Amino acid sequence: MLRIHQSLQSGKFPNASKLALELEVSTKSIQRDLEFMRDRLNLPIEFDRAYNGFYYTQEVDAFPTMQISEGELFALVVAEKALQQYRGTTFEKPLLSALKKMQEALPETISLNIAEIDQTISFRTSAETILNLEIFGTLAKAVAKRKQLTLLYRKPGQKVPEKRIVNPHHLANINGEWFMFAFDRARKAFRKFVPARILEIKQTGKTFERVKNFSPEKELRSSFGIHSGEGEYEVILRFNSRAADYIREKKWHESQQLCELKNGGVELKLKLSSLVEIERWILSWGGDAIAIKPKQLVEAVKQSAKKILKA
Repeated sequence: MLRIHQSLQSGKFPNASKLALELEVSTKSIQRDLEFMRDRLNLPIEFDRAYNGFYYTQEVDAFPTMQISEGELFALVVAEKALQQYRGTTFEKPLLSALKKMQEALPETISLNIAEIDQTISFRTSAETILNLEIFGTLAKAVAKRKQLTLLYRKPGQKVPEKRIVNPHHLANINGEWFMFAFDRARKAFRKFVPARILEIKQTGKTFERVKNFSPEKELRSSFGIHSGEGEYEVILRFNSRAADYIREKKWHESQQLCELKNGGVELKLKLSSLVEIERWILSWGGDAIAIKPKQLVEAVKQSAKKILKA
């Protein structure tokens, strides 16, 4: 609509067909925008049959500015700060561009001091994911356009990478790390791929139909992070009084139940499909967390602790 406004201001009598061609949209979209500008924004737009185009019947100094409240502006600044997790990805440039356009459309005067907000809010990630921007960009486009891909992929600890032909369905940032959910053609099932582990990537030239019942939430159900399994585990962990407040302050899992202990500690109960990530999480608490159930988890934590002592 701003482009239409500029064209009308030029006095060249643009019509819907010309504007549609220039802006690469349909003539119906242009007509709807013109009607909105005339009826909702009260801009003096008329059609001149002699010139076969639209024009302003009176002078219009500027396109109507966006009205925004202090709360909305505050949220906008927070959103810009939250972009830290997208730094270095192909999403950074278009997101910043969109925010800049919104900023330019704001009223010239507003009572909120943006500089003060900018100094009082920040986001920080302790470990930043290293991404190959070319590979990440190819993944993002393939997901959006349903392009089948051939990957040369290396799993952790694997010396020889594997060739994988996949239908990429979704990119997700989970706890600060990027993952691609894709249907693996050879395994005939969905798998999760880490972009940083993709050594080479090529398009096969084929497109695919998305699996209708696919959803990231479904794929991650009963997982503690990204790893999901076929098991059903009732996990019970106990935290001492030093760690208890940290546990109370967050919702760690959809299934969690907290039970207060007499010594000031807390007991955390979870229902998970895999024990891989919960084992690592317990070890990260040092002696402040104890695995109570199931037996497989208790034994796995003991063995890992022994290996740490040997090191």
